[in-house]
Amino acid sequence: MEDENAAVHAIEAARRQKMEKLIEMGIDPFGHRFDNQQAIADVRALEGEITEETTTEKGREQKTYSGPKVRVAGRIVLMRPTGKLIFINLIDRTGTIQLFLGQAQVGERNWEIAQCLDLGDIIGVDGELKKTKTGELTIFVEELHFLTKTLEAPPEKHKGITDPELRQRMRYVDLAYGEGVLDRFVQRTQIVRSIRDTLVGEGYYEIEGPTLHTIAGGAAARPFETFHNALGMPLVMRIALELHLKRLLVGGMERVFELGRVYRNEGISPRHNPEFTMLEVYQAFGNYETMMELTQNIIVNALDAIGSGYKVPFGDKEIDFTPPFERRAYRDLLAEHAGIDPANDDEVIACAKKLKLDTEGKHPDVLRNEIFEETVEDKLVGPIFVIDYPASICPLTKRKKDQPEIAERFELFIHGMELANAYTELNDPDLQEKLFRTQLEGMAEEDSMARMDTDFVRALRNGMPPAGGLGIGIDRLVMLLTNSSTIREVILFPLLRHEAT
Repeated sequence: MEDENAAVHAIEAARRQKMEKLIEMGIDPFGHRFDNQQAIADVRALEGEITEETTTEKGREQKTYSGPKVRVAGRIVLMRPTGKLIFINLIDRTGTIQLFLGQAQVGERNWEIAQCLDLGDIIGVDGELKKTKTGELTIFVEELHFLTKTLEAPPEKHKGITDPELRQRMRYVDLAYGEGVLDRFVQRTQIVRSIRDTLVGEGYYEIEGPTLHTIAGGAAARPFETFHNALGMPLVMRIALELHLKRLLVGGMERVFELGRVYRNEGISPRHNPEFTMLEVYQAFGNYETMMELTQNIIVNALDAIGSGYKVPFGDKEIDFTPPFERRAYRDLLAEHAGIDPANDDEVIACAKKLKLDTEGKHPDVLRNEIFEETVEDKLVGPIFVIDYPASICPLTKRKKDQPEIAERFELFIHGMELANAYTELNDPDLQEKLFRTQLEGMAEEDSMARMDTDFVRALRNGMPPAGGLGIGIDRLVMLLTNSSTIREVILFPLLRHEAT
């Protein structure tokens, strides 16, 4: 460890020495404004403007190239000095290109600046876009501009940062040097923009709801708790967006959505992060079938936005998003995979005991859901809409007209992962108040959505139209569409423990 620390200090000392040399030359090692640079991808697209001329000298044919003048800026990711020549690979957010620096071509001052370059430094260049003798597209540098000296050495080129937690903690390094990392997060922005475009195109209004709530409503989760000093009142960070969006339906905003952060004080896993991005959508005069169609459109349009086909790799598996997505009833899946009659409470209890689930003091519907989680969810390859859940575990959902024990709810599953959750929304204020006050036997408080919100009930008394509502976990969607194995790989700055010192 001491040897490793000594090596790190030596590298930094060498870089600082070069920084001091730049200062002595009158150059700011941390640069200034650099206008009119072209994206490297745009420069590469100019390849067709390069002209080629063949000449004969001493009986040998030689090819010479000439091309357009270009200006780029980026980070040095590879350097190959060879005497009075330096080849550099420069990268920006759009791609990589080779630079050629020749002492004779750039002049003494530029060459002196070039001796202060290190891997990771950020530079700008003016030059001519041509090809080398081997035909590689290259900028032949005429003027070198120093923009930022990097004091820490980048990770080793072929190994990179191998520790996943360190990659997440030092996301700036991961983005700068990790293969495909920047592309993945660019795809995330394209997916989110596509979702907005789809909803705005369907006539939805985007809103911004409060992050601090007095009641942790709209989901079954444990909240983060805080306190407002000026008002002298306890508050919680929101665990869902639902109840404020529904209030807007009462107010006449018939189609609304929010893309926002929500916070759940729960465990961390490859599919869970305490802070994550949620989409919630509500449409007056719709129902859960309306939301199924919308969910499918959102996903298909997102795939189009990132230029993907509908058959997407996910680890060693494949997801076929070709519409229409399959639909199956909750009770049918339970019967198929658990081998029981879901309507028979005795069979439900016997199955729960066989699975070694605690049955003492639990409502049969709580047991049904625990059995579903144990026996069904991992079998759902999908994308598959699981529809029609037990009503008692869905206190914000309208019941089926002729089957009051069934709630008009669906969850979208893909490879055992829940991606979306939607309802035909309950708009009966008296029933809503009753359900808020009903806590199912054997259900922990943090697993229940039965939390009394008197103002929300008052809002319903002012008349909320029949509606469909939808929630989609954006991070999980990005995982599935970008072939990412964990949720932390698609969140720029996931929550981590304190760094060991």
